[in-house]
Amino acid sequence: MQNEFQVGAIASVHGIKGEVKVFPTTDEPEKFKKLKTVRLKSAKEEREVKLQSVRFFKNMVIVKFEGIESPEEAQKYRGATLWIARKQAVPLRKDEYYQADLIGLSVVTEEGEALGTLTDVLETGANDVYEITMQDESKVLFPAIRDCVKEVDLEAGRMTVHVMDGLLDLARKETSGKKF
Repeated sequence: MQNEFQVGAIASVHGIKGEVKVFPTTDEPEKFKKLKTVRLKSAKEEREVKLQSVRFFKNMVIVKFEGIESPEEAQKYRGATLWIARKQAVPLRKDEYYQADLIGLSVVTEEGEALGTLTDVLETGANDVYEITMQDESKVLFPAIRDCVKEVDLEAGRMTVHVMDGLLDLARKETSGKKF
């Protein structure tokens, strides 16, 4: 399990007071308001910074860090990523998982057959969808619902799934180049 999570990336400088526009990489950007510090990681340095102010504009978070007072100082951090410790993350409810912890899990069927590795989590609105890269490199999408995902064991690094009838056949057709 990861000890820290990326919550954003600095896209550009904003204004003349050293503020930056942050593209949020979290599904709840409003949580920036509750953060006091973040770990700033750039190509040249990594350090903890205090957030002086946070506001929102369109799909971006405008952040003012303590100690960064000019656009020239802020420009040095363009492209840097912002990280938080696991203990700063939003608490999970029962049967919820951080996406970062799911990526890389081995995926097996209820019968114990190895299918592949969970390689991506797609947010669709109704429910998440897990992308599984199969052992033959084909990709299969599994809905993240109780009928399909039977168990997640982070300590063992494994997810057990129920394969719905026809799901694997559909994936094999797509990777063989056949059109529907």
